[in-house]
Amino acid sequence: MDDRKPENNGVSGQSQLPIPAFDPPEKPKRNKFAILCAVLASATTILLGYDVGVMTGAVIYIKEDLKISDVQIEILVGILGIYSLFGSAAAGRTSDWIGRRYTIVFSAGIFFAGAILMGFATNYAFLMVGRFVAGIGVGYALMIAPVYTAEVSPASSRGFLTSFPEVFINMGILLGYVSSYVFSKLPRHLGWRFMLGIGAIPSIFLALIVLAMPESPRWLVMQGRLGEAKQVLDKTSDSKEEAQLRLADIKEAAGIPENCEDDIVQVPQRSHGEGVWKELLLYPTPSVRHVLIAATGIQFFQQSSGIAAVVLYSPRIFEKAGITKNTDKLLATIAVGTTKTLFILVATFLLDKIGRRPLLLSSVAGMIVSLVGLGTGLTVIDHHSDHKLTWAIALCIFTILSFVSFFSIGLGPIAWVYSSEIFPLRLRAQGSSLAVAVNTVTSGVLSMTFISLYKTITIGGTCFLFAGIASVAWVFFYTLLPETQGRTLEEMNKIFGSFFKWRATMIELKKNEAQRNGEITLSGGAVN
Repeated sequence: MDDRKPENNGVSGQSQLPIPAFDPPEKPKRNKFAILCAVLASATTILLGYDVGVMTGAVIYIKEDLKISDVQIEILVGILGIYSLFGSAAAGRTSDWIGRRYTIVFSAGIFFAGAILMGFATNYAFLMVGRFVAGIGVGYALMIAPVYTAEVSPASSRGFLTSFPEVFINMGILLGYVSSYVFSKLPRHLGWRFMLGIGAIPSIFLALIVLAMPESPRWLVMQGRLGEAKQVLDKTSDSKEEAQLRLADIKEAAGIPENCEDDIVQVPQRSHGEGVWKELLLYPTPSVRHVLIAATGIQFFQQSSGIAAVVLYSPRIFEKAGITKNTDKLLATIAVGTTKTLFILVATFLLDKIGRRPLLLSSVAGMIVSLVGLGTGLTVIDHHSDHKLTWAIALCIFTILSFVSFFSIGLGPIAWVYSSEIFPLRLRAQGSSLAVAVNTVTSGVLSMTFISLYKTITIGGTCFLFAGIASVAWVFFYTLLPETQGRTLEEMNKIFGSFFKWRATMIELKKNEAQRNGEITLSGGAVN
């Protein structure tokens, strides 16, 4: 209940003390310029989504045309995740060297070359060379898009904006599914080449539109270009006061005196990236160690819970469920892509309203139930292969769609949001690249072993295995990941470092905030 009175009437400010703690200021409207920057930066991840989606259908025809085995198919599909490791590992240092914006352009250029090579591939070895080049470009894009978006986003809408990379990945997957279906009408030897080669077209447009973006304010400060950083912060903040506070926080993190007002300054040498890996891996503080465990953990569990297998091998899963015609399987995958995309759009509007933890925990819980249902349906079908069970087929289709829905509404976007917002400024680029590397390697290993795995323990057993991993993930998230909603990037250092006792730290922070707000209210009451 709201106890506030319409006017002060000379009453002491003490009566207003509880108000700031329970009645926070009205949330500002979303910053349109920050949204535009986030859209342009995140659009580069559509390249990964397209490759994942189109390869799902292309492998059906590649196998028939090049006469390759299931093991070669596994390697071809999953190797992109391993190759992208090289790109994500290099992207951190590259983005500190040439800037976030030009790193995005660089990633689009590399993917363009990879798509062309895959489109003109004449044999399996040639195709693998194209996968290698494209994988490096994907690694760059996966690392830099969330980092840039986090660095231009105001705290009030950071969850909304930093979920955009996952939105565009899903859009890319859907485009890839549609492309597979459209080009499947062509002759077999041409269809899959068009499917893969057409990915070069969006990379050209992405490289051009990214040049319209401003550079990241945090990178500009790291280079000593304070005047330019201030201009960007003025445009991407919810108010002039917030822009000043953000600039002060970034200057402090970069080692620049707060009272420095010059447009161009000499930044301390330690801010240019030297010694970052030692600080990150060899001699981390308790806060950095907690951040590293949280960031790499959430990226590992995002992939090890089975999403790559469901997305990349959905035609095979649908075939196991009783759908045998190629075009019908491709249409079913389009339904998967559509559902996945719709729910990621819902998630973007919930992240800053509900928070990271509630969405994450409910998402993983739904994934566990869906995987158990899918495993049950597939196991029943396996044991009744002599005749079709309509209810079991319907259960499999429903649980596949519910699995990707729950993934998209929580674990999918939050993994990128969380790992891009919790690293301190000095460690952000390399820390994020390490988290992305864990994601891509896990995805690659899982994709390259899925067929062999389900042949060994059955496809239903594989789903139960994924459900078990997702259960471990839920416990990990519940115990080790604090809520970061509404916190500035520079406040993360205060939240992390107490590991399993982070809740006590959060309570203390809230008490301190309420106390500060109370002092401000008291001052206001005294003036009245």
